[in-house]
Amino acid sequence: MELIEKTLGGYIEKWATETPDKDFIVYADRDLRFSYAQFDERCNKLAKGLLDLGIKKGDHVGIWATNVPDWLTFTFATAKIGAVLVTINTNYKVHELEYLMQNADLAAICLIDGWRDSDYVSMVNELVPELKTSQRGFLKSDKFPHLKNVIFIGQEKHKGMYNTPELLLKGEHIDDAELEAAKNNVFPHEVINMQYTSGTTGFPKGVMLTHVNILNNGFWIGECQKFTAADRLCLAPPLFHCFGLVLGVMAVITHGSTLVMIETFDPLLVLASVQKEKCTALYGVPTMFIAELNHPMFDMFDLSSLRTGIMAGSPCPIETMRQVIDKMHMTDVTIAYGLTEGSPVMTQTRVEDSIEVKVGTVGSALPFIEVKVADPETGEELPVGQQGEVCCRGYNVMKGYYKNPDATAEAVDKDGWLHSGDLGVKTEDGNYKITGRIKDMIIRGGENIYPREIEEFLYQMPEISDVQVAGVPSPKYGEQVGAFIILKDGVTLNEEDVKDFCRGKISRFKIPKYIFFLKQYPMTASGKIQKYKLRDMSLELLEKQGIEVF
Repeated sequence: MELIEKTLGGYIEKWATETPDKDFIVYADRDLRFSYAQFDERCNKLAKGLLDLGIKKGDHVGIWATNVPDWLTFTFATAKIGAVLVTINTNYKVHELEYLMQNADLAAICLIDGWRDSDYVSMVNELVPELKTSQRGFLKSDKFPHLKNVIFIGQEKHKGMYNTPELLLKGEHIDDAELEAAKNNVFPHEVINMQYTSGTTGFPKGVMLTHVNILNNGFWIGECQKFTAADRLCLAPPLFHCFGLVLGVMAVITHGSTLVMIETFDPLLVLASVQKEKCTALYGVPTMFIAELNHPMFDMFDLSSLRTGIMAGSPCPIETMRQVIDKMHMTDVTIAYGLTEGSPVMTQTRVEDSIEVKVGTVGSALPFIEVKVADPETGEELPVGQQGEVCCRGYNVMKGYYKNPDATAEAVDKDGWLHSGDLGVKTEDGNYKITGRIKDMIIRGGENIYPREIEEFLYQMPEISDVQVAGVPSPKYGEQVGAFIILKDGVTLNEEDVKDFCRGKISRFKIPKYIFFLKQYPMTASGKIQKYKLRDMSLELLEKQGIEVF
């Protein structure tokens, strides 16, 4: 078998021709359905509307929304004209949004009204005050020189913004020839998607992914679950993550299957959608599956249609895996491992693997991807059973970090190996186990959190002399964020002061749950801070405060 050399737009058009009336997207809670043909037609109208706004090949279009129905319309409409969709974390606050908008050189940003306690429209108006007095399509922003358009995803009208019904209407009046010309200038190895991932150097970096990267990865992820056109995937993880967009949407689009979408995660809505739509596959991080299994109404739902799915994002407790297999009928559930820079999956368990393999390993390499455990110092491959850095090479490796060649060279070596920053071992049967991390990262319920980013932010507090951020063990989330602070002489600060400083400025999941005030850090002989010792120290400090973590 050969690698797929198609574009995202080409795949939608293939199924719109071959299986036009088949469900592509379903929202069971509102009985909203798009067949492949209907969805393709909507994408074409939106693509023409975007062209009419002056959005062209190579332009960066940000999308800041929960899993709303038109999230995917924008995904495929931008792909058809060669624009790059830049996904924005729904948890972002003003500080993070401003950085991304500047770093990504956004030509347009598409947004919903908000989510939870975040008002997206107000935040964008705060960052782009010119919006309220600008003629639509002629925005000139001092702070964001590339930004020309702000698009509201929905019916409401806001000053300076187009909304989706207006763009779809515009698209109806644009000649198809204009879209055909744009489509003919789009090629499989071009960047089509940019996802921001934090780094140990502090600030998030834009990972550039191509049609070939994500379509092929999606195809093999689906193959590991034995997907066919008959499968119906209930997708709860957010689309701004690779988990939602690649493991979910790309696995479905490459197999002509059906997506049953969850707009924002709600365990009851997941259970009801699986029953109503007779879903055969379900995705989630372990905390999502735990919430579903523990829901008081769990036993009321018929989940017998389920067969497979993916649990990923953080290690799965064996008892949870057993319950998912026994109570949710997911005998063929799989585990996937990777990183955004790898499109993202490099290894996955197979449906026939034992429960021990599914909870004890992250599976074996996907086809067309080489995986090795390497000596972190020399890059030499290590023998079976010996711990080293997990690396991969193949079609899945990103094009690079946007405007950051130094960081790209650090992540992808001269021989094309992508360095994960994770420690692991290869087993005798060709599976891989993740045993630790080289890079300084916290994984909280599937969200990757890079301590340096939070440290840089907290350094803005004038009372802080030094701050180190490390993971504190948590039975629910795997890890929680802990901040270990040394204060300047003669000043006082309490835990709430630190949390108040963070609220509304950084994402809620990044705000330290535990704050410790120290006089000094554990150090190596050469004066390097031993972060792993902070993790152990946190448990002792919490115990002294009478707080039980486990």
